Amino acid sequence: MTSNRRISILAAAAALVAGPALADDVVTVGLIVPMTGQQATTGKQEQAGANLYIQLHGDTVAGKKIVLEVKDDAGAPDVTKRLAQDLIANDNAKALMGFGLTPLALAVAPVATEAKVPEIVTAAATAMITEKSPYIVRTSFTLPQAAAPMAQWCLKNAIHKVVTLVADYGPGNDAEKWFGDVFEKGGGQIVEKIRTPLKAPDFAPFLQRVKDDAPEALFVFLPSGQGAAFMKEFAERGLDKSGVRLIATGDVTDDDQLADMGDAALGVVTTHHYSAAHDSPENKAFVAAFEKANAGMRPNFMAVAAYDGMALLYQALDKTKGATDGDALIAAMKGMSWTSPRGPVSIDPDTRDIVQNIYVRKVEKVDGALYNVEFDAIPAVKDPYKAAKQ
Repeated sequence: MTSNRRISILAAAAALVAGPALADDVVTVGLIVPMTGQQATTGKQEQAGANLYIQLHGDTVAGKKIVLEVKDDAGAPDVTKRLAQDLIANDNAKALMGFGLTPLALAVAPVATEAKVPEIVTAAATAMITEKSPYIVRTSFTLPQAAAPMAQWCLKNAIHKVVTLVADYGPGNDAEKWFGDVFEKGGGQIVEKIRTPLKAPDFAPFLQRVKDDAPEALFVFLPSGQGAAFMKEFAERGLDKSGVRLIATGDVTDDDQLADMGDAALGVVTTHHYSAAHDSPENKAFVAAFEKANAGMRPNFMAVAAYDGMALLYQALDKTKGATDGDALIAAMKGMSWTSPRGPVSIDPDTRDIVQNIYVRKVEKVDGALYNVEFDAIPAVKDPYKAAKQ
């Protein structure tokens, strides 16, 4: 045997021995989000938030190198499921993140359960999602968390007659139910309940119904990305000057689109868990780093949820000393708490949902730009849906 041939054989043998060890030192995280289509802004914000966490905290934790694999599902549940399966089978993904809409998160639930891989939901907000797999943990929010406080604010501020307008899918149904139940229980009246199509809605006929109803306020939930179109039609119908107050969950005045809404958005009151204007050292540092890394973008609640999704995974890996077994990671995540750019957060050990402050905000001009300026807070809000079942 020639010396060169012997060296080649030894090198191949060494590679076979080293290969698995090297693979064990890598933790692939599959971020599955819509990067194209109607919810493309969600994907771009999520990718930017996850990348920023890695940039600021390094790509190694507990001796493991973190590799983020971003996949575009274009908002199609069958594609989301296939991408999740491929990431686990072909890329050996140890965690899945993202899921821009509820149907996308639900499509992956059985995959996560079968593979015993954590599914970190950083966008979808229907309350029941975490019940669909013991491997689902959420760092975004639930619609009941945002909608119930809005009803309480209305009751405290002499708003008694409201029309509700929500996108017709899981989160919208949650928003309609939890706002309506709390509002009516407190003595308020829901004049009409309006549901709009999830895809490419034309708001004009629905807003005409609102105008005809002449309520004191219109409560709205729409998925991230639809707020600018809604606000334009709200103003075109003259509702911004009609005396009908616009109140909403924070998706409607999404930081990512607020600059495009114009002065029609001024005075809109919302309840939500994050604003780019949140006044804390952690958020000021986060916003500055985000805007430096992503020219022309302002972080929104999707970005901070993905940022916190990575924070949760890093802390879990640190706690397990690098072990990537799904059961160990989920156990480590339960009850975990940290200070997010949005404020103090924790993972409810019983429901695996995030516990967080909900802020009451008003759209105002700050240095000539529109922001959701917080003026009140409800601390440590658990998901009301699951709290009611406990």
